[in-house]
Amino acid sequence: MQQLFGILIVFGSIFGGYAMMGGAFHAIWQPMELIVIAGAGTGAFVLGNPRHVLAETFTQIKHIISRKKYDSEFQRQLLLLMYELLQLAAGGLKALDAHVEAPKESPLFQRYPQVLEEPKLLAFIVDNFRLMAMGKINAHELEGVLEQELEAIHEELTQPAKSLNKIAEAMPGFGILAAVLGIVITMGGVGEGATSAEIAEHVGAAMVGTFIGIFFCYGVLDPISNMLKQLVNQEASTMECVKVVLVTHVAGKPPLLAIDAGRRLVQLNIKPSFAQLEGWINALEGRDAEPDSRRGGGRAKAA
Repeated sequence: MQQLFGILIVFGSIFGGYAMMGGAFHAIWQPMELIVIAGAGTGAFVLGNPRHVLAETFTQIKHIISRKKYDSEFQRQLLLLMYELLQLAAGGLKALDAHVEAPKESPLFQRYPQVLEEPKLLAFIVDNFRLMAMGKINAHELEGVLEQELEAIHEELTQPAKSLNKIAEAMPGFGILAAVLGIVITMGGVGEGATSAEIAEHVGAAMVGTFIGIFFCYGVLDPISNMLKQLVNQEASTMECVKVVLVTHVAGKPPLLAIDAGRRLVQLNIKPSFAQLEGWINALEGRDAEPDSRRGGGRAKAA
């Protein structure tokens, strides 16, 4: 809804102001200029980026259009999933094998569908639990490995925004290119004896190319590029949260303390309080303890 509202403001301000000044919309409807500029920009984007960057760009744009958000419910599911995984790891990392080898088939992971819908985050979680299960690694070594991995992931995920920003910067140039071609056509008309009215019409159409290039740069592509950067920052924030949880766990801290360390890295607008986190864990413990109590044992009795 916010994105739609922003689009309405941009288009309303530009084209509404144009209409209020007495402008005629048929004068700025120049599909050939649009084809030249949009085609040149698309071609340059495809030419300048490898296939995996193109695929990631479309994935991130689709993510924005679908308005998928890392909201408080997502953070609840992520933190509780990590808590359950750490509880299992306390009994030996081998107990995690059935879950991390096939997370989409694991009943534990299936309780947290929003995390399952994030393939990069899911891969980051299961890969690093596998790493911990493969052999002894201390907290300092694990932190170094995860920092390098996150740096590489962030660099790759920000490439679509950087590439799109470069195309946005090139759009005014493509607009000038379309305008120059329009002027060339106009000069050809002058040589053929075009009237002053026809020349004025052709010059006006050529100038629309400059307008379209600038509009695409500042009104379309630059905002989309900025949205992609924010999306990547949100993804990076969730992975940083997972990293801190794992490092704190390997340092020998109890699961609740490890989860709280990760909670502190959640973005402020969706960051749960410690009381909320404790309430979520208490509710989880109560749910898990209830079947055990009916069997006459389990965590509730052990407490």
